[in-house]
Amino acid sequence: MHKHVAILIAILITTTISPVTHACSRVLWDTKKANVVGRTMDWMEDTGTNIWVFPRGIERNGLVDKNPLTWTSRYGSVVSTIYDIATVDGMNEKGLVVNALFLAKADYGKRDDSLPGMSVSLWTQYYLDEFATVDEALRSTKANPYQLVSGPLGDSGYDATAHLAISDKSGDSAILEFIDGKLQIYHARKYRVMTNDPTFDKQLANMKQYKGFGGSKELPGSTEAADRFVRAAYYESMLPVPKTQREAVGGVWSVMRNVSQPLGTSDAEHPNHSATLWTTVSDMTDGVYYFGMSMSPTIFWVDLNKIDFKKGAPILKLDVVNNPDRLGDVTAEFVPSKSFEFMKP
Repeated sequence: MHKHVAILIAILITTTISPVTHACSRVLWDTKKANVVGRTMDWMEDTGTNIWVFPRGIERNGLVDKNPLTWTSRYGSVVSTIYDIATVDGMNEKGLVVNALFLAKADYGKRDDSLPGMSVSLWTQYYLDEFATVDEALRSTKANPYQLVSGPLGDSGYDATAHLAISDKSGDSAILEFIDGKLQIYHARKYRVMTNDPTFDKQLANMKQYKGFGGSKELPGSTEAADRFVRAAYYESMLPVPKTQREAVGGVWSVMRNVSQPLGTSDAEHPNHSATLWTTVSDMTDGVYYFGMSMSPTIFWVDLNKIDFKKGAPILKLDVVNNPDRLGDVTAEFVPSKSFEFMKP
């Protein structure tokens, strides 16, 4: 009897405190000559990801019932979605890159209708639409506070809680986390890595225990977010200065492969340990957005310099769900499409 009670308690504790969604990694390589950022999407089921092109001049609404944040997009962007209900990754025409990664500790606070509200599904898109640089984005965020509102993520039922990494073609970087309802901003070029829980300040403190960062511990090797954080930071710091843009992009791909999680590592009892499904590498210097599926032998890319982002241009879609084995430059393969609907809280 006591054994069964103990098992039940363990299950309840696990399902209550475990991060029950994706675990991803983001790495920025600031070489002064070439600036490239990569991210993995780690998830326990197919994310139904497609790639979209949004032109300038799109009117947006934060999708909350009272006092929604509203804006009209200033910049065009290329984005990757999850379930075609949220933008989770992308680069705009000015070279600003935004990566949304899961953070179980994220807490947006009880809804305060005095603040403009926005569904978390639009968070990434908001910054891609509105800003050209990290500095501009942060100045606006501090001067014009808003509140995020979460909700269940598609059919998974998991609460969509995330933190955000923003980087620009100058190599500037910022991490945004909502903790206990308050926005925490970490802004410096040195903040080049982000994974998942714990919060960013604790990740930085943990990293100091390891060789190369002031500590004595050997480099960790598990799929835990804290271990991936340390490995990503270490291998990014070891990359040789690239002689060409090809080497810069290849260098970031090599680090992302090191922190990718193999297929088969997803665990129903520990769903924060999930296999890497896809990876993006954004070349902010040359304006090229690379995409690779773990189940595909190919990598393809979108050249933002070849896209017409003018106001009134059509929204475009690249169907990755039904055609994952694309190869090379696919910029011309997008087709006009009605936009997906962002998740309403």
